[in-house]
Amino acid sequence: MSERPNERTVYLNGEFMPESRALIPYRDRGFYFGDGCFDITRSFNGRLFFLEEHVERLYRSLKYLRIDIGLSPEEMSRITEEVFERNKSLLGPNEDYWVGQRISRGPFEVAGEEPERPGATVVVECLPLPLKSRAPMFRDGAKAVTPSIRRTPPEVLSPRVKTLNYLNLIVADQEVHARDPDAWAILLDINGNLCEGLGSNIFVVKDGVLMTPSERYVLPGVSRQKAMDFARSAGVPVAECDIDLYDAYAADEAFITSTSLCVCPITEFNGVKIGDGRPFGPVTQAIVDAYAAHVDCDFVGQYRAHLE
Repeated sequence: MSERPNERTVYLNGEFMPESRALIPYRDRGFYFGDGCFDITRSFNGRLFFLEEHVERLYRSLKYLRIDIGLSPEEMSRITEEVFERNKSLLGPNEDYWVGQRISRGPFEVAGEEPERPGATVVVECLPLPLKSRAPMFRDGAKAVTPSIRRTPPEVLSPRVKTLNYLNLIVADQEVHARDPDAWAILLDINGNLCEGLGSNIFVVKDGVLMTPSERYVLPGVSRQKAMDFARSAGVPVAECDIDLYDAYAADEAFITSTSLCVCPITEFNGVKIGDGRPFGPVTQAIVDAYAAHVDCDFVGQYRAHLE
């Protein structure tokens, strides 16, 4: 297979190679069963941030799933940094990357046959952030919609593990997008409280208090933790608690956090206007400003620069 011009580099099982050469057996357990986990961080102005926190979370997921990849967290961080450095030159103006590690338990073993390659499958990759498609959310705010599908409860599988199997979130997302292609799905937990969305955590602000669902029911996002840290530093009280739809509709402000979005305001919840309908209320804006200062990047401006 010939290499493509300006092709990104990926790490696969000990080797750096062009993406077009990174082939995984179809009997890989990640493909068969979604048996694996991943984590992902992003760059700001061509610099990686929060890599240590994301790698630490990756290794907590690996421990929960009992997958040994034969690499230390420090080695994984070095590989991730090298993949990023090898791909930096391909970034265009005002662009940044998702940089992630994807792990599966490895090839499915066929009875009586030697596995093609024993052990876990380890991939480290870069992908351009979807800045253009998500830019309107930073101009108008996101419209959140709750689907009928509930989030997988912790009694079934811990949501704190970032597994390869996102079907629960994907099917919920499809239901919401069938109603409104521009809406952002926020699932309820099994008790009817706000939970999380596809790769995102939810926050609401009421009477100056920042509230977010308990870690027991959600994937504790790195950006989620940063938002809480920045809020506390600004003197904003933070509560991890049950939040129902009444709390959402009555909120003064609301926003989601994620690796790519960082902090993105919500202006509607199931068609109900949040607060006065402005995208950036005072608490949201304070957290956005602190986040942007920390990463030395006006990420809101970066998204808005991609508006048509």
